[in-house]
Formats: sequence, C-alpha cells, structure tokens
Amino acid sequence: MTAATAPRFVRADGPDKVTGSGRYTADLTLTGMLAAKFRYAEIAHARIIRLDVSAARAMPGVFAVLTADDVPDVRFGPFVQDRTLFARDVVRYEGEVVAAVAAVNATVAQQAVDAIVVEYEPLPPITDLEAALAGDSLLVHEGWAAYGAGDPVVRDRNDASFSSITKGDVDAGFAEADHVVSSRYVADGCHAAPIEPRAVLAQWEGNKVTIWTSTQVPFDARAGVCETLEMPASRVRIIVPHLGGGFGGKCGFHYEAHIAALAKAAKRPVRLVFSRREEFFAPDRRREGMIIDVQTGVRSDGTITARKAWIAIDNGAYTTDAGFFSQLAAMHVSGPYKIPNVHIDSHLVYTNLQPSGSVRAPTAPQACWALESHTDEVAKAVGMDPVAFRKLNAVDTGDIGPSGQTYGEIGVQRCIDEATALVDYGQPLPDDEAIGVAIGWWPSFSVPSGAYLKIDGDGSAQIITGAQECGTGAVMTLRQLAADELGMNAEDFELVYQDTSVAPYDMGATGSQTLFNNGRAVVAAAGQVAEQLRSLAAEFLEAAPADIVLADGHAHVAGSPTSTVSIAELAGIAAGGELLIGHGSGAPPAAPALVGSSCVGDLGMAAFVAPQFSCHAVRVRLDRDTGVVRVMEVGTAHDSGTIINEMGALGQVEGGVMMGIGQALTEGAQYDAEGHQRNTGLLEYKLQTCADSPVIRTTFVQIVTPNAGPRGAKGLAEAPNVATAAAISNAIAKLVGQPVRQLPMTAERVWKAMQS
Repeated sequence: MTAATAPRFVRADGPDKVTGSGRYTADLTLTGMLAAKFRYAEIAHARIIRLDVSAARAMPGVFAVLTADDVPDVRFGPFVQDRTLFARDVVRYEGEVVAAVAAVNATVAQQAVDAIVVEYEPLPPITDLEAALAGDSLLVHEGWAAYGAGDPVVRDRNDASFSSITKGDVDAGFAEADHVVSSRYVADGCHAAPIEPRAVLAQWEGNKVTIWTSTQVPFDARAGVCETLEMPASRVRIIVPHLGGGFGGKCGFHYEAHIAALAKAAKRPVRLVFSRREEFFAPDRRREGMIIDVQTGVRSDGTITARKAWIAIDNGAYTTDAGFFSQLAAMHVSGPYKIPNVHIDSHLVYTNLQPSGSVRAPTAPQACWALESHTDEVAKAVGMDPVAFRKLNAVDTGDIGPSGQTYGEIGVQRCIDEATALVDYGQPLPDDEAIGVAIGWWPSFSVPSGAYLKIDGDGSAQIITGAQECGTGAVMTLRQLAADELGMNAEDFELVYQDTSVAPYDMGATGSQTLFNNGRAVVAAAGQVAEQLRSLAAEFLEAAPADIVLADGHAHVAGSPTSTVSIAELAGIAAGGELLIGHGSGAPPAAPALVGSSCVGDLGMAAFVAPQFSCHAVRVRLDRDTGVVRVMEVGTAHDSGTIINEMGALGQVEGGVMMGIGQALTEGAQYDAEGHQRNTGLLEYKLQTCADSPVIRTTFVQIVTPNAGPRGAKGLAEAPNVATAAAISNAIAKLVGQPVRQLPMTAERVWKAMQS
C-alpha cells in the first residue's frame, strides 16, 4: 500500500502550521502577562536544610515567589501518591521544582531564581536498579509505606510497583527442553524530544482559572490542578492551542498548577516557556531504562517449552503514570508467542533519576528489542532460520497467549510473510549488509470517550470532541467517519476540540486511543443526526425513513435517484424547528477473559484488548572500521484492523520507524555518577533527521476486528515504534557475530562488540 491509494484532503490544521500563522502556547500573550521561572533542585538526592526566598521576593519587578509552604500540602499520583507540587524536605532528582517565580520578564525572573538560597544535606544518589532492589538499600522515599496507592499496586521499599505473570509449570517446561538459552540486555532511558518545548499560560477571572497549555491530555491536566490546588472542576478550564508534538512526553499533569498558583498570587497572567535544557532534564516523562534477563527452553524441533524472565524498570524519583509499566513490560518480554509455561517477575524501581512515563509505547521497544534479539539467539541454538522459528512459534487465530488470552482472528503470521517480502528476505546481500526481522505487539486501550455533532442551518457541520491533535490524525479521521455516516464530505466538518469547558471527556492523545475510542463516539453521534436527517427527508420526499439513503451531500429515496433533497436544505428546514444535534459515547470494549494463568499486580495489562501485531524487516549496512550502522531499507507489515485513513496510517508508521531508528542507534539519556544528566541539548542528544531516513515500505494486514474501534479498527500510533530497534539489532548481530546487548547500539558499542 502506498500514499497514492490514500484519500487526500487538506488537514484542518495544515495551512496554519505550514505557513507559520498557527499559534502555539508559547506564542500567546495577555495584557500584563508575567514570565515564570523555576528553581530546580540541581542535585539528585538531598535534604533541604534551608530555603530562603526573601531576597527574591524583595527584588523590583518580582510579583510572586512560591514554595511548598504556599500551596496545599497534597500528595498526588495516578498510581502511587508519592509527589507534591514543590519539593518538601527532600529533593529526589535534579529537575525537581523547589520554588517558582513570576516577574515582569524572563530575565528578572531568572535573576530572582538565582537569588533564592537553598542549603542541602547531600544524600547518596540511588541510580543502580539492582542495588536499589536489595534489602539493605537506602530508600528514595523513606515514607513510602504511608503513601496512598491504588489497588492492586504491589509495593515494597524501592519497588514502586511489582507485577508477575505465571502460566503452567516453568520448571517442568525447562525440564522438557533440549536447549535452554539465557540472555541479559540493558536499555538506557531516552526522551520523547518534541520540537516544541512545553509552555503554560494561566489567567484568573474571579475564582476561575483558564490555563492554556501544551499538553496531550487536557482532562488529566485539569484533574491534576483540581487535586493539588483543591478546586472543583467547574472552576478550571484547560485549552490546548496547536500542539507541536508530544510522543507521550506531554502526557499527564505537569506544571499547570504551578503556573495557576503563581498567577493567583501575582494577580496577573503568568506564562512559562521551557528552554531546551529544561525540556530534557525537568519533566517527569522520559522513556524508562530497563534491565531484562530472559531464559527460554526449546526443543530441538524449535518448539518453545518455557520462558522465564526478570525485569527491572527505572521508575525514576516519582511514579507518575508508570505504575502499570511493570505489567506491560512483562507482557512484552513474554511476547506474542505460544508458550505453555511462563513465569515473569517485573519490578518498577525508584531511583534518583528523572521520572519515567508514557513515552510512545512505554516499555515495548526496549522489551521487544531484548526479547527479539534473544529470539534470534534461541533460533540459532536449534539451527533454525529466525523467520521460520517465528512462524513456528508466533501466535495465530485461536491460540492462547502467555497470560491465558485466546485470540480471535489475528494477522501476525501474515505480517511476517508480507514484511519479509518487502525487503526480499533470503536473497544474497553484500558482506557488509544484513536483514534483521522482529515481531511485536501492542494493546488497543479501551477507555470512555464522548463527542457531539451538529449540522447548522447552512449545511455546515461541527464535531465537538475532547480528542487531541499532536500527530494522532484526529483532525482527519474523525471528520472522515462523520462524513461517511452522513453522506457528506470530510471538508464539510469543522473540528472543535482541545477545550475542557466545551467538549466531553476524552483520555487525550495517549495510548493510541483516539480513533479507537473517540471514533466510536463520533460514529454514534453522527448516527443520531443521520436518523434525524432521514426523518426530515422522509417527510419532505413522502417516503419511509428506512428508504432514505444519505450520499453525496443529499438524501434520496432508494431506487429513485431523482427523488432527492440536499442535506443543506434539510438543515435549513431543521433550523426552524428541532435542531440537528447528536451525541455519542461508544462503550469501551471489555477485556478478554484469561484462562490458566495468574497475575500479581494486575493493573489492566494482563490481557490486550484488540491486540495489534506487527513485523519489521530491516536491511542495514555496517562500517566495520568504525562500527557505524546505517539503516538502508525497512519493510513493515501491521495488523491494526481496518485502516480508516491510509495516508494518516502511513505517516504514523513512518514516524514510528524513524523514532525507533533513533532509539536503536543514537538516542540515550546519559547520567554521571551523581545523577546529573549530561546530554541536555539537541547537539548532544542525537535525534534522527530526514537525512537519516531509509526507504520505508509498508503494508497493512486489514482484518476487521469485532469488539474494537469503528469499522473494526485498532490503534496504530505506537505499534510502529515497537519492533524497529529489535529488527535493527538482529541485522547488526548477523554482521557482528553476536548481539549488541546495550541500547542504544551506538557506533562505539557496536565496535566494541566486534572486538570481543
């Protein structure tokens, strides 16, 4: 499938973005607006002995200085309530906010920040995952046991959230094996790195606050403000202007409450705009580092008999939305394979590093990289081609997964065939080139969502939704779905979105959920309006409503194309009576049943609703003198259910592949022994660019999936990020002679692997 087969129409936000006329949060100004700056801990672990802001408060041009003493003493967190707005008594990572300043401009605000006196008693930074789990380790949170936590989060000391999956008898499974292969892989953390730095602007009117913010999840941001500032939702409005990327890094609740509190204290609007350095080291959303030990038992014929794994995930200093990552990682390390005996233990570990969070497909690229690299090792142990080994062991329709889920019709086997065909797998290659293959999976997140739809008297239409647009494609796909239901053109619809006081609830641009959930809501709302149009047309055309067909902007009687009336004319008729308004909230699909397994710390990821499957095949070239790897060609095949907008889907795959190449080869957060991040700029943090882009060929295995998204669609945005690094790893291993066991697989690490 190519972009040439895709429907083309102008994105609603396209002209503003390409002409530069679109306004992002950092572009907004209000009369009397002040600039905000933060005082950060700048130390990874310490007790606060003295915090003196008096000099800063006395400076000319400073309107407000806030610390923990100036806001409610509220602990918050979606899984573990382990955090406060400002540091209290202890700082736990270098980017933690100790104080906030609002001043006439950014220069004065920074001078005031520099005038704040903080005296610390340094504490040993905890940065080693295995040491942190030891029974005699120092604690990142001495009072962890008193923190509130959701059920059934399992916690113990520095283990913030423990999960396990057990199926069958793993010891008996290893006893049946002819070969047992053990591997260890270590992945560095990395960043979402959106080009737009985050920004927040807050203004009070009486006892209500409006906050413009660069968030992917406005309703979550509103909930955070309400909780930490102890306000009702009716007094907090979140608006998102154009959003310049997020990739999960702008999920969750960040600095909206800090800026709202500053604006209230200053009695003026206040705006925060991050520098690039702040964007790297301060926010509580980076991709988590991981250690993965995996062991697989296999018969000589290639049949897997057992899998055992131990996983440690770097949670960082606070849990944020990472509470379910331990279970999610366990699912990805078990993988989409038929394995009768499984035991996986997974730990989310507190450290004194930047908190981790929902960066695109959290835990999946690292876990898939480790598992699929290990899978090639297992195939090699039994003398099988790695593609044939996957075909033998990957799940198929009717199979039972690692946690006891029985799969309906799925396309992973077809994905393997089609992705490998796209790169001519098995054909001769030069000595410095190889093709690696990996398969991956990802859930479709099933959550509530809502939408309104109305047709005005002139025939124009509006969709009012809580969905976000930071690359999700919501501006295209939701309009397409509504247009198809109503027999109109996608261009006829205006999308009103990204405003919590206007739209119904939506989880936001996270979890690849927008089309999957909000798409159902839009279809339901459009369906109500369609029924109203049929009733109006039936009266106008003297026919039964059931005989009315909506198509090409008209309503006509089936079998009588000349008996017709335009939808615009019907809308004009309705404007004098009952208005054409619909609402929808597609009921979230239920999670599949699990049979024959047990899960400790089950936080909703033990079963994958409408699971997506993919196979990536990557051809790479290796410079043996330097260890530099160049990705030359990528073939991807995705089972993401029905594809609603092919052009948008292709864009998601290509963007995910490029992000995966960066994670594979160049992107990694580097820390020194004291917990300070060393590469907090785009010069040191090596993103991929257009010049690095290989040929990317994509096909979609379109299987209509019941109990899923609209028309049998699944999610798609995160899945292309899952298997890319793993496929690159397997190609490198063929050229080097062994896997490179640390991610990213930089030129230096590849070169060292060649020497050993």
